Amino acid sequence: MSRVGQKPVELPSGVDVVIQDTLVKAKGKLGELSVKIPPMVTIKREGNVITFTPVDKSKQARMNWGTARALVGNAVKGVSEGYKRKLQLQGVGYRAELKGKTLSAKLGHSHDDNFDLPNGISAKVDKQVDIEITGVDKRAVGQFEAEIYLTKPPEPYKAKGVHKENGFVERKEGKKK
Repeated sequence: MSRVGQKPVELPSGVDVVIQDTLVKAKGKLGELSVKIPPMVTIKREGNVITFTPVDKSKQARMNWGTARALVGNAVKGVSEGYKRKLQLQGVGYRAELKGKTLSAKLGHSHDDNFDLPNGISAKVDKQVDIEITGVDKRAVGQFEAEIYLTKPPEPYKAKGVHKENGFVERKEGKKK
């Protein structure tokens, strides 16, 4: 039994969900998302509650059950509240700025690293070192954060690089004389 799949998705006020066969469209105050659901899961809407059930007891149907519920839950949360990720630059000369739809960052390379903002994603730079990425699609926000982070992850000796908000860097001791 899927513990995630058993939980119903409750729709907050202001969110409208339309179910068409294997396509679920969620529309809210922040935008609109559509999610394709595997055909091994049936979806029912009763008032402000969406429930999911597997078509049969096969392993694949049970695996898709929890996945379908999570995808629809993420879409509903995205169009109502949105997703936010924060990054911080640490190091001498490390800074970022927003130039239109491009995030330009100096990360210790011989050149500036430029990141084009995907559709539906917005970024805000504060004090040249704090980057906040927001959007309605959880996957797209996380992917954009990962692209920036993997350009210069923090190194273990001086912790210079791009830090995630709740990330942990295991520090190492330097050379001893």
